[in-house]
Amino acid sequence: MAPDSGVRIGPEVTASLTDDDPLPANAPAIFRTAIDTLLATAVRREAVIERIRPPQRLAPWSFAIAVDIDGRDANEGSTGRLVVLHDPDGAEAWDGETRLVAYAQSDLAADMAGDPLLPAVGWSWLTESLSQRQAAHTAVGGTVTQTTSTRFGDVHGPRSTTQLELRGSWTALDSDLSAHLLAFVDLLSTAAGLPPEGVATLGDR
Repeated sequence: MAPDSGVRIGPEVTASLTDDDPLPANAPAIFRTAIDTLLATAVRREAVIERIRPPQRLAPWSFAIAVDIDGRDANEGSTGRLVVLHDPDGAEAWDGETRLVAYAQSDLAADMAGDPLLPAVGWSWLTESLSQRQAAHTAVGGTVTQTTSTRFGDVHGPRSTTQLELRGSWTALDSDLSAHLLAFVDLLSTAAGLPPEGVATLGDR
């Protein structure tokens, strides 16, 4: 298992595995390649990626990162975690050897609070991102939860807030995880209200 190393990755900054990396020398080659491609992926400038301690006992090998996205508005933004699980013997439920587990959370604009289709829309952000990034995968599944909080009394902040939480997982069909990370960043960026990477809005001009 790979412990938290405190590595932070920003735009045009990548990190690759070295002899000093805490991954054990006996880590499977496929798993090491997967993590190498993950850390070598350059992401959009609004994203900050930090290596964190992965959950234990879910698989023989695991690795995890946290991703934070700054939204266009001070009250918007999203955060998430992406965990890579690897079992050289495979897992029947996974339909493969490498499973990615994602958690995403975002505070949404007030005008989206009453939308009954919001959970379905949130799930489409994941599936469409994987498709658009051509991240080869199978056996995708998960849940989307929508919650609304209302503040009373002497509590600072907006009167009401709506939060969306997505928990999903899918099996990667190859050892290159760069497209999977980019898809996850796209999901968080959409949840944070950002336009697609490279697309300018009137407010940017």
